Amino acid sequence: MSAEYQAKVDEAVRSGDLTEASGKNIARWLSESYLEPYRDKLTSLIDAGDWKRLDILFYETIPFGTGGRRGLMSDIGSATINDRTIAESADGLAAYLKTQKPEGPRSAVVACDTRNRSFEFAQLTATTFAAHGMKVFFFESHRSTPELSFAVRHLGCDVGVMVSASHNPPSDNGFKAYWTSGGQVLPPHDKGIIDHVYRAEDIPTRNFDQAVAEQAIEVVGPQIDSAYLDAAAELSLSEARDVSILFSPLHGVGESNVAGVLKRTGFRQLEIFEPQREPHGDFPNVADHFPNPERTVVFDPAIERAKESGADVIMASDPDADRLGIVVPEDSGAVHLTGNRVGALIVDYVLGKRTEKGDLTPEHYVVETMVTTPLIGAIAKSYNVGLIDDLLVGFKYIGQAMDQNGPDKFVFGAEESLGYLAGEYARDKDAAVAGLYVAELGAELKEKGKTLLDRLDELFIAHGYHNEGQRSEVCPGPAGREQIKGLIKALRAKPPEELAGVTLASVRDYGTHEVRSLPGNAKSGDLPEPQGELLFFESAPGEIEVKIAARPSGTEPKIKFYFFVKADVPDGNSLAAVQAAADAKMTEVQDALSAWVKSTVGQMES
Repeated sequence: MSAEYQAKVDEAVRSGDLTEASGKNIARWLSESYLEPYRDKLTSLIDAGDWKRLDILFYETIPFGTGGRRGLMSDIGSATINDRTIAESADGLAAYLKTQKPEGPRSAVVACDTRNRSFEFAQLTATTFAAHGMKVFFFESHRSTPELSFAVRHLGCDVGVMVSASHNPPSDNGFKAYWTSGGQVLPPHDKGIIDHVYRAEDIPTRNFDQAVAEQAIEVVGPQIDSAYLDAAAELSLSEARDVSILFSPLHGVGESNVAGVLKRTGFRQLEIFEPQREPHGDFPNVADHFPNPERTVVFDPAIERAKESGADVIMASDPDADRLGIVVPEDSGAVHLTGNRVGALIVDYVLGKRTEKGDLTPEHYVVETMVTTPLIGAIAKSYNVGLIDDLLVGFKYIGQAMDQNGPDKFVFGAEESLGYLAGEYARDKDAAVAGLYVAELGAELKEKGKTLLDRLDELFIAHGYHNEGQRSEVCPGPAGREQIKGLIKALRAKPPEELAGVTLASVRDYGTHEVRSLPGNAKSGDLPEPQGELLFFESAPGEIEVKIAARPSGTEPKIKFYFFVKADVPDGNSLAAVQAAADAKMTEVQDALSAWVKSTVGQMES
């Protein structure tokens, strides 16, 4: 039977209806005995000649990226999240842990968010771990990613798993792997785990209820919740509480941690936005069912409610509540703050309050990734504290920096994609502590007759006007990966040297560890660690400084471009003019780069 279907697959590859990579992966799913339970669904698609669907399901073996394993859910497919790929992930993590801790005992904690099939996948992860002889702590219902990070540390576990696809659409899910520190896995562990994942064949399992009865799996909940909320609440820096907050969990878990910490610290003017309150994997009342608080449109219904209620600030967390978006209502509408600007406001607030307390030293430090706003670095330097700003994209690198440089001196970490952390209780970003600090800052500003926007303007006057933006080139499916590789190759070999009148003077290439001068693209220096697929372009000196970063996404099929502009502000009266000029230039540069990308993709396809 398998030979008959293999012949059909081979013919589809020869005719160009199916990519070669898909053909190889399907061949394995047709022939290997341990994949026999999925065969009927596979052969049904082959019988139907649905090669387009089969290509989507099998064009790759779903990789581990910056956020673990994440992608489209399906019943079958090496390129999707399904029972098999989740079980492989758990099996690989357990098998690798045995090589690192052969004598045991070994333990894990497992949590999930509100996504479709998340609880099912979490149970599958737990039973796979239990079958490997591990003690498993299993959250009774959905929880936030930062609580999972906290729980790994609090329970003294070796590893942890969060089943979530963060802010992706309802079609997706994922498997985030955490190491003993409570941070997402880093080298060399990531490669070791991946190697074991890809070698998985027959995967052991256990009955969930029986494993619970035998205490191989321990169901946990309220006690860890309380300890986690206490740890975040203890970071409060102000007693100011007179601020009205409208909060949306976007159908995710944020009411358990963001609202939980705000209530625990005495914020009484807190309203949960009812239409987006219900935990629901389809995100029914979110625009496009796409629950990413970086998208201004997801706030539109809450903005209308804020006009009625008079809320001072609107907050929204993504489904697993590690990211926090902020909108400031105004008489003329509302202003959506980028992650960079929220990060700058919080860093300034925390450093200011810690300075008032007198407990800051030059040994204390702030951490940000390379694609996060330089405004945070300028603020940190103004308070005479250390700055670590040379990290690759991914909050796991901020967690690693904490442990390498001493968590007791860590003040705050931020990344542009709405990720923030303070304290020592976790090693992943936490919307709860970010919400606490935004609320406290908002309350203190309100006492002075000011808003978050007023404070942001003050920071621009003090440190220069900064703005940042993003654009992405989405390249889905089998052909998309090659397009992304081609764009990175073109940026490396023959980058644009001028965009919208801005002359690019240099590029830092973290893939080749080189600094190259433009024009000419000749090597002019070496780069130390870290190494990663990231290129950073900088403009020649001018009134408006421009920087552009490019990298392939680690979790989604796209290449991301990050744009930075900076201009000096002579005084408060000139801020509006400086802002308008810098913003206009950034838009022009973005458009010019988009045109370059379109032309380059066209050349690759011709």
